[in-house]
Amino acid sequence: MILRDGACVRVRAIRPDDEPRLMALCRRLSPRTLYQRFFSFRRLLPEEAHAFANVDYGLRMAVVAEVDDGPEPELVGVARYGPSDEGTADIGLVVADAWQGLGLGSVLLEEILHAGEQRGIHKFSADVLTDNRRALGLITRHTAITRRSVAGGVTPRRRHVQHACSASQSCRRISDTQEGGPVKTGRWSFTMRAIARS
Repeated sequence: MILRDGACVRVRAIRPDDEPRLMALCRRLSPRTLYQRFFSFRRLLPEEAHAFANVDYGLRMAVVAEVDDGPEPELVGVARYGPSDEGTADIGLVVADAWQGLGLGSVLLEEILHAGEQRGIHKFSADVLTDNRRALGLITRHTAITRRSVAGGVTPRRRHVQHACSASQSCRRISDTQEGGPVKTGRWSFTMRAIARS
């Protein structure tokens, strides 16, 4: 995958040996990015990294973005889904600060939704802080609101995900024009809760 700045990343399914790379990615996140992803400033614990890296590739799945510029490959982003209490697959996504704004979040979101679709999953959800404009914009670019309600300080929104392009493409270039206008296909149902900070 070639990003807007010309950098190359490899997007692939997570593996158990990614555990130390996940820990390293989380250590590199700024406090703001860490809070926006986990709603906490607490760093990833080793047992959490172990659980995140060891998925069943069915009900729980994750894809990573990897660069190979140094002595060891480095993770610069990860997207995952897992079962939620609402009967949906809950999505989480984070991109390293230095790699934000290059189209990588869109790529990871498309890849994880496509992976779910291949496994028969069509209902997804995510919790997003109301001040996380990048994540809200990312989801808005890939979804259309079909139902909205407010309860208990949370705003659940029913959305249909619009998949932009085929995840089977092994090498794509992200351009500024792609960011604003994905092709709308509406194959998934997506619930997003916008959460205000307390």
